[in-house]
Amino acid sequence: MSAFCPAGRELPPICRNVRQKQRLSIDTLPPEVKAPFPSDPVIPLRTKTTKEFQDDVERAVQSGDWREVREFYLTTFDSFIEINAAFKREANGLFNTIEDSGVNAKFVNAVYDALLSTPQDIQKSVLKGIINSLLREWKGPRTKDDLRAYFILVQNPQYSSTSTYVIYAHLLRQIAALSEADHHFLVHWLKKLSARRFRQLVERLLQFISTRLFPAEPDELPPLTKCSWWIPSATKVLSLFNAANSVSSPPIMPFTDFYNITLEHIDFMEEYRTWQNYGNSNRFSFCQFPFILSTVVKKAIIQKDSEQQMISQARQSLVSKVSRRQRVDMNLLFLNIKVRRAQLLSDSLDELTRKRCDLKKKLRVTFVGEAGLDMGGLTKEWFLLLVRQIFHTDYGMFTYMKDSHCHWFSSWKCDNYSEFQLVGTLMGLAVYNSIALDIHFPLYCYRKLLTPPTAPCDQNALVGMATATLDDLQQIMPELAHGFGELLSYEGNVEEDFYLTFQVFQEEMGVVRSYNLKPGGDKIPVTKQNRKEYVQLYIDFLLNKSIYKQFAAFYHGFHSVCASDALMLLRPEEVEMLVCGSPELDMSALQKAAQYEGYSKTDSTVRCFWDVVLAFPLELQKKLLHFATGSDRVPVGGMADLNFKISKIEVPTDWLPISHTCFNQICLPPYRTRKELKHKLTIAISNAEGFGLE
Repeated sequence: MSAFCPAGRELPPICRNVRQKQRLSIDTLPPEVKAPFPSDPVIPLRTKTTKEFQDDVERAVQSGDWREVREFYLTTFDSFIEINAAFKREANGLFNTIEDSGVNAKFVNAVYDALLSTPQDIQKSVLKGIINSLLREWKGPRTKDDLRAYFILVQNPQYSSTSTYVIYAHLLRQIAALSEADHHFLVHWLKKLSARRFRQLVERLLQFISTRLFPAEPDELPPLTKCSWWIPSATKVLSLFNAANSVSSPPIMPFTDFYNITLEHIDFMEEYRTWQNYGNSNRFSFCQFPFILSTVVKKAIIQKDSEQQMISQARQSLVSKVSRRQRVDMNLLFLNIKVRRAQLLSDSLDELTRKRCDLKKKLRVTFVGEAGLDMGGLTKEWFLLLVRQIFHTDYGMFTYMKDSHCHWFSSWKCDNYSEFQLVGTLMGLAVYNSIALDIHFPLYCYRKLLTPPTAPCDQNALVGMATATLDDLQQIMPELAHGFGELLSYEGNVEEDFYLTFQVFQEEMGVVRSYNLKPGGDKIPVTKQNRKEYVQLYIDFLLNKSIYKQFAAFYHGFHSVCASDALMLLRPEEVEMLVCGSPELDMSALQKAAQYEGYSKTDSTVRCFWDVVLAFPLELQKKLLHFATGSDRVPVGGMADLNFKISKIEVPTDWLPISHTCFNQICLPPYRTRKELKHKLTIAISNAEGFGLE
């Protein structure tokens, strides 16, 4: 069944006692009765102002006589024409632009703000009027006045109650069925709403979807089989709000506030399979609207998708061995990495290159010459040590940008970029094995990683060439971006005063090399007319072309592990969260999830510890997390996924706390006072950079 009803098609009955056969469509009438459909009906003149309406309501509250207010609501919501008559700034003005809806927003807000405080019969009359408006048959494309009516109706606060959900659903269905051009207008009108009202409408839609999925009472809503179009319609309308949020600068609300956490409790793999099989066709799946799926769901989809690929590979290996009557080794179910500490980088590179067919298997690490089964601690230690070595400035693969506190790819040329592929593979393995890495790439790096979101079959196809802007450069090289900004806004003679050509100079391994930004660039002066082109080509050179081979190797390394269509569902910010964890710290959640060894949660040392930590400023809380886990970020599943442990260590109390970052563990001496614990803990976490890994 199609998820969305095209405009003009009959709707299902709004009430159970309204039978389909009792309704006439304009198409079923004999020709002599049909009148031409007016494309722009004349709107009656209504002159009531916001102030007059508010005075009417004030008088009604004082006197108890609601007749005038009742008449206003009864008339206004009876039809789309009357809605426009009341709320359009000029009754028959065109207002055919995306910039101006022509709606008197202040008046709409006043009317809706007063509505929920009016007597019940007035509220019911408004709903009845909306039913009449929605049930009227429409022929042909919608006018801008119809769009205005939908824009006003969707703001009605009455839809917060489940008793109005049937009416709300029909309104959403009609809005969802509008043309793409009409949706474009609505998106731009929605972004002009105040942040508070915009958020209320988004939350109302999310609540509608959650309640339809999991009603509080079984008979609260009509059977789902008869309302299968409710959720697709609401999600499509929510996507208009998401689009409005995306085109606003800055966004009206964080993209994470569009997540519907309820969807973590549905069969999201079934949604994913539907989407894989049917794409963006009429077969609805939440994966068509990935903004609504939380990072927790997306991570689970990527992991389960990779697991299924891994199980399929393992099954083939097992069948192959059994058919040849060979002994089955259970190690074939794992990606077994065996490395020497002294040759960590080269051994890791050799192992991952040799076992590239096993990358989707569960990771298990062994350090040569050391006893111990990998229960997760050795894997984490391997990641921590490798990342620390690779990103060290002496190693030269990445440059640390002091102004922006992030790493960027070194542009030096070499014959072999396999180490960049190793970093990409490491990031992919970290996502798949739920390890948060302490790495600091700018957001633009993750956008490049999703360009395209799935690796092309053709090895020669370009990858990572994301369009780069001055804002992207600002994230990485703010000083240079500022210089370009000054060049672009310079009022004087650009050619004579800056004396630039379309040429770039770069230092590589102590040698300065020059590159033309376009053919013959060293002979083309930068002028006021071509300076925009110069800046764009320069940014593209720095962030794409000069590091292309390095980034391509990095890209293919990441996608060799995370080879999943689910990457199409991710925003760059979400990839960063999967790789590095979330920056949102909730120390109370960490306290609830903490485990203890040698202490209990009621011991005075433990109570003092949490008193101190919860009172720490954010910077010290981050340092504590880094001290205990090797990263100042939280895994996508939240603090509970850290398996954080506080252990007792029987040493004198003049010792500092120590940490086992591989096990997310802090070892506390039995400090006797809160002051002593705070002093020792602050010293330990503030001076832990470069040591503490055990």
